[in-house]
Amino acid sequence: MASTLSKDEPQDPPAAEGRTFFGHPRGLATLFMTEMWERFSFYGMRALLVLYLTAAVTEGGMGMASATAVALYSVYNATVYLMAMPGGWLGDRVWGPRKTVAVSSFVIMIGHALLAVGVDALFFVGLVFIGVGSGLLKANISTMVGHLYQGPDDPRRDGGFTVFYMGINIGAFAAPLLIGWAGQKVSWHLGFGLAALGMGLGLIQFLIGTRHLPARSSVVPYPLSGEERNKAIRNTVLAAVVLALFYTAVVLAEAFTIDWVLWPLSIAGLVLPTWYFVRMRRDREVTAEEKKKLSAYIWFFVAAAIFWMIFDQSGSTLTLFAEKETSTDLWGINFPTSWFQSVNPLWVMTIAPVLAALWVKLGSRNPTTTTKFSMGLIGVGVSFGLMMLAMAAAAGDTKVSPLWLIFVYLLQTLAELCLSPVGLSVTTKLAPAKYASQLMGVWFLAVTAGDCVFAIVQLLVGDAASGKTGFAVQGVIAALAGVVFLAARNKIRPLMGSVK
Repeated sequence: MASTLSKDEPQDPPAAEGRTFFGHPRGLATLFMTEMWERFSFYGMRALLVLYLTAAVTEGGMGMASATAVALYSVYNATVYLMAMPGGWLGDRVWGPRKTVAVSSFVIMIGHALLAVGVDALFFVGLVFIGVGSGLLKANISTMVGHLYQGPDDPRRDGGFTVFYMGINIGAFAAPLLIGWAGQKVSWHLGFGLAALGMGLGLIQFLIGTRHLPARSSVVPYPLSGEERNKAIRNTVLAAVVLALFYTAVVLAEAFTIDWVLWPLSIAGLVLPTWYFVRMRRDREVTAEEKKKLSAYIWFFVAAAIFWMIFDQSGSTLTLFAEKETSTDLWGINFPTSWFQSVNPLWVMTIAPVLAALWVKLGSRNPTTTTKFSMGLIGVGVSFGLMMLAMAAAAGDTKVSPLWLIFVYLLQTLAELCLSPVGLSVTTKLAPAKYASQLMGVWFLAVTAGDCVFAIVQLLVGDAASGKTGFAVQGVIAALAGVVFLAARNKIRPLMGSVK
C-alpha cells in the first residue's frame, strides 16, 4: 500500500541485475545523466550570473554594484535550495519522485530560455522558474538514488551517492568552459540559451531512461487526502494574494528597492528550516527512535550550513576576486574569468574516485560520518585562510597568479568530498519514514541557511564581508566549528542508533 510504504521496507530489486553502472544498479546511470545535465545548465548560468549583474550596461550587463550583486546571488542561490522543501513535499504527498523530476526538468528548461531572451523583466522571471524547478528536482532525484539500494545498510550506498556526485561535477566542469566562454566572449544571452539546451537534453534522457528505475520511484508514499489537498490549494492561493497585495502597495508607494526582496528571503531561509525541524519532532506519527535520529541530524545540519556559507562564495566573492584581482593567463593560455568555476568540479572528478576507493579499502577503519564532517569544516576554514593571503598578495595594482584560486579550490574540494556526498547519504539514513523526501529537502535548506547568513552579513556591512578581515573571520568560525563538532561526536553517535 502506498500509504504504508517506508524506506526501511524491502525495496524493488535493481533493474537489469545482469548489467550494472560501475558496479551499481543500472538506474543509477539514468539519475547520473539527469543530474549531470541539470547541473550543466545551473552551473553554466551561475558562472555568468554575478559577472552579468556587475558588467556595465554598455557591455550588455546590468551595471549593479558589487555588494548588491553578491547579496542577490547569495539570496538567489539560497532560494534555489529553499524550494527543495516544497519539492520534497510534492514528491512525498502529490506526484511521487519520478513525476516531480520530469515536471521540474521542464520548468528549469523554460527558466533558462527566459534568461536568454534579453529582456530584464523576463530575466528575473526566468530566475524564479529555475529556482522553483531546481527545488522540485533536488530532493526527489537524490531520494531516487536511495531507492536503488536494499535499505540503509546496503554497503554500496555511500559509494553510489559518490558516483552520483560525479555526475554533478561532470556537468559543473563542462558548463563554464562552454557556457562561460559563450557568455563572456560572444553574448551573455547565448550562454544562457546553451544552459536551456542542456536542460532539454537532460529531460529527454530522463524520460527515456525511467524504465531502469524501481517502481518505488513512481509511488506517492503519503498521498494527500481530499481535505488536505483543498487546504493546500487554499493556503497557496491565499499566500500568493497576500504577497501580491503587499508588493503592489510597496511599488505604488514608490518605496520598492531590491532590499524588499533580499531581506524577507534571507530571513525566511533561516526561519523555515527551524520550523520544519519543530514540525517533524512534534509529529505523532514519527516514532521516538526517529526523533532521536532527528536530534542527531540537527548537528549535521548546522555544520553543513556553516560549510556552505563559505563554499558557495565560489560563484560570488571568489568570482569577483578572479575578475578584478587575478590574472587570467596561465602557462601562456588566456581564458575567461568564468573558467575558474570549472576548477572545483575538475578537482572533484580527480579526487572523488580516490576517496571513494579509500573509504571502501579502510573498511572498519573508515572515518565515521561525524569525523568526515569535522574534516570538511576544518578544510573549508583553512581555504579561507589561504584566500586571505591571496588578497594580501593582490594589494595595489598587482594581479595574483591563478594558482592561488586553484589551490583554494583544491582545499575546498577535499572539504566538500568529506561532507557533501556523506551528508546526502546520512540524510537518507536518518530520515523518518514519513518525511523521506522532505528531509532531503531539509538537507538542501542547509545551503539556504548558509547563503542567507552571508547575504545578511553582506547587506549589513557591504564589501567588508569579502575583504581580508571578512575572509579571516569566516575561516576561523568554520575551523572552530569543525573542532567543536569532533569533540561532540560521543554525544551525537548514540542518537544515531545503528547508523554509523
